[in-house]
Amino acid sequence: MRFAPALEEGRLLKRYKRFLADVETSSGEQLTIHCPNTGSMLNCMSAGCRVWFSRSNNPKRKLPGTWEIAETPQGRLACVNTARANALVEEALQAGIISELAGFSALKREVGYGLENSRADFRLDYPAGPAFIEVKSVTLGFDGTPVAAFPDAVTQRGSKHLRELAVLAREGVRAVQLYCVNLSGVDAVRPAEEIDPAYAAALREAVAVGVEVLAYGVALTPEEVRVCRRLEVKL
Repeated sequence: MRFAPALEEGRLLKRYKRFLADVETSSGEQLTIHCPNTGSMLNCMSAGCRVWFSRSNNPKRKLPGTWEIAETPQGRLACVNTARANALVEEALQAGIISELAGFSALKREVGYGLENSRADFRLDYPAGPAFIEVKSVTLGFDGTPVAAFPDAVTQRGSKHLRELAVLAREGVRAVQLYCVNLSGVDAVRPAEEIDPAYAAALREAVAVGVEVLAYGVALTPEEVRVCRRLEVKL
């Protein structure tokens, strides 16, 4: 997935009210742009860090741009636009890059399922039956380790999705938790038990009843981002 139009580089001044970020462009222009990330963005940013953003040419839009990439305190690049994850995964599925999920005959998005009124990010149809896929975008990294972690804040919604997947798995339906790791310099991903122990417990319980857990990393530059390789999952 290439960024089009091309991203602009700037420096982060501050992020606030979750969805707003003030940046200064290389020409000295100060802008307030949209931050499309509902998480804490822990270890994804620091005041003065380099950022890349897309600028909108829609005159009716309230904010002129969208924050796409941040340079983390560890010197990595993180795609902080969580809305990109599903599109990246779909692109990789269609290209056969995620080999464990290859061979499907149909792909459907945002499919309702479960006892708690959830919507699976993808339903893939195979001759043997469907597979339900939940996608999570991972951007949390730490100093001195190539292991990313999820979540970066307590996520009741994430635990709910794991419970729903576990119900499917118990019924013999293929259920997959897929981590799209949008962070460079990473070889593995783990549950962030120190941040959300309930989520970590729900993940292990889901695996115990047959939920598959996959993690794929991306190749990320200010020009493009694409899913490219399988990562280890450390439970």
